[in-house]
Amino acid sequence: MTTTAVFGYGSLVDPASAGLTLGRPVEVLPARLLGWRRGWTVCRDNLKVEKTFAVEPGGEVPPFILGLSVDPDPHADPGDGPNGGLIEVSETELERLDLREMRYQRAEVTRDMDAAHGFDRVFVFATRPQHHAPEPPEGAVVLAPYVRAVEAAFEAIGQLDEFRRTTATPPVPVVEPVLIRDQIPPGNPRGW
Repeated sequence: MTTTAVFGYGSLVDPASAGLTLGRPVEVLPARLLGWRRGWTVCRDNLKVEKTFAVEPGGEVPPFILGLSVDPDPHADPGDGPNGGLIEVSETELERLDLREMRYQRAEVTRDMDAAHGFDRVFVFATRPQHHAPEPPEGAVVLAPYVRAVEAAFEAIGQLDEFRRTTATPPVPVVEPVLIRDQIPPGNPRGW
């Protein structure tokens, strides 16, 4: 029987967040994705997608929201790359994660793992080309609850310093949001 895992490098490192999507308790096994880099390069149109956030206070609606993604890094030092965690998943659960990670596409990265923990296949969700923003668009923001959730997840597995070492500071303002439009699929995060 083939065993499969997903490498989480942001909010999926949080067992509660991943468990909400998968509908079960989740164990996260620390790992590193070699030859890749993590950055604030996924962009969603805050005015047209399944959830819209305004900024507190004031209620302005930013046009774009950035989140974390990973990209292959041809200049990475051997043995280096973003830290994160592996989560065992079934084929059905992979399909559920496809829905959660709708601005990302699944890529097999088994050969790029520093520790596959015995899994036959490992996937990561990397930004789809139409959502990839190597340079942030004007008016983009990062949502503070997302930053807090990701940092808390890495702190819980004892890897916050390493997360910060392998992740640039957000290139745009980090803001406190309020959800003003919710067409979010069940199991997807509502705080960011």
